[in-house]
Amino acid sequence: MARRWPTKTVFTRLELEVEDPVCGLCGWKMQVCDHRHHRIFTLTGALHLVCKLVPCPNQQCPNSRRTFSPEAELRLTLPRWLIGWDVFCWIGHRRIARHWSVPQIRAELLDSYQINLSADALEDYLQRYQQMLAARQPDPLVLRREYQRTRHVLLSIDGLQPEKGHETLYVVRELGRQGVWLAEALISSSALEVRPLFAQARQWAEWLGKPVRLWMSDKQDAFVTGIAAEFPHVPHRYCRKHFLRALAQPVLALDSHAKVRLRRRVRGLRAIERAVLAQRHPAPIALPSSAPPCSVQFQVDVGAVVLDYCTAVRGILNDGQGGPLHPPGLHLAKALREVRQSLERNLQAKKGAVRKRNSASLLGASTKDWRRSNRCRNRLEAISRTCGWWTPRSILRRALPANVGTASTNSASNLLDARIRSASILVR
Repeated sequence: MARRWPTKTVFTRLELEVEDPVCGLCGWKMQVCDHRHHRIFTLTGALHLVCKLVPCPNQQCPNSRRTFSPEAELRLTLPRWLIGWDVFCWIGHRRIARHWSVPQIRAELLDSYQINLSADALEDYLQRYQQMLAARQPDPLVLRREYQRTRHVLLSIDGLQPEKGHETLYVVRELGRQGVWLAEALISSSALEVRPLFAQARQWAEWLGKPVRLWMSDKQDAFVTGIAAEFPHVPHRYCRKHFLRALAQPVLALDSHAKVRLRRRVRGLRAIERAVLAQRHPAPIALPSSAPPCSVQFQVDVGAVVLDYCTAVRGILNDGQGGPLHPPGLHLAKALREVRQSLERNLQAKKGAVRKRNSASLLGASTKDWRRSNRCRNRLEAISRTCGWWTPRSILRRALPANVGTASTNSASNLLDARIRSASILVR
């Protein structure tokens, strides 16, 4: 792997020699014939490894045609690698345990350790790390040592298909130790193709000497028949997520229908945004030369408030997160009710008196807390503080000088009133 090192890189020179300088066949002392230079990144800094290569000087010895290198090099890195084992383990841990992305790992290496690696190099090292990890996990000696104090094992199986028509990756996991026993990609999902996985899992359990107490999976026919054939007396339970999804399917269907009806009532967001954008730079009010242009600046701020409302409502309509326990339709109803309450507070504050809330006219919502509405609620409260505590007319009176007539003030205020009034169309 060719690489041009930066000119300002500071290397620490480390010379490595063979552990046994005496030939093991003839007993002659081996002599240095060449040097191999290897530069690598480590978490403590860049290293320049100088490996002394030695053959046997006895021409009659078979080792005279071989070249021996220091074994200490393999304890630091592998041949033709750019990183040491410490950087390799650091990368693999961030990827597997913390689920970091390649750009995130690359940025952290550069910021914290001044290690500049390309994205392709990082992907190659991550692939090798996964290969080593996959080769170590099914090691029988490692498994026996990990399950010494375990009375029984709990197994589960599930399939992952990236795209329809591609191979499905079936993974057998042990739930007690949270380890992967088997992983194999199969083209077909038939019972004959999946059953060898259960047979291999049974052999592993017998080799460990641990009884299988439970199997967990979804209600796939291949899983049901395979577990019943290989583990006839072992209970088979279904996954809680699949169970809740099947149980709540009628509720989710009704919730989806209600969500569609709510979306039909909230229309015209784009038309409101176009109207506001067309009025962001209206004709300025005729004011004396000494008067500051405060009124025009305030008109632009009110337009920004209306655009913020439109952005908040669009985000609410596009939010489809939830599940059987948190239906997204209820989230949508509660979030729209919060938007309408915010608009009502602004309109009533402009009129000078806040009326009591009429809960009967608001959209229905769930009685439980909506976890995803906190950010929206904070944003709406900030918008209310922007244009709800003071009326536009009172701000214009404070901002304009005393010699400005009431006609100019009323004209500017009426324009602001029309813009705020247009925001009430969002939830009507």
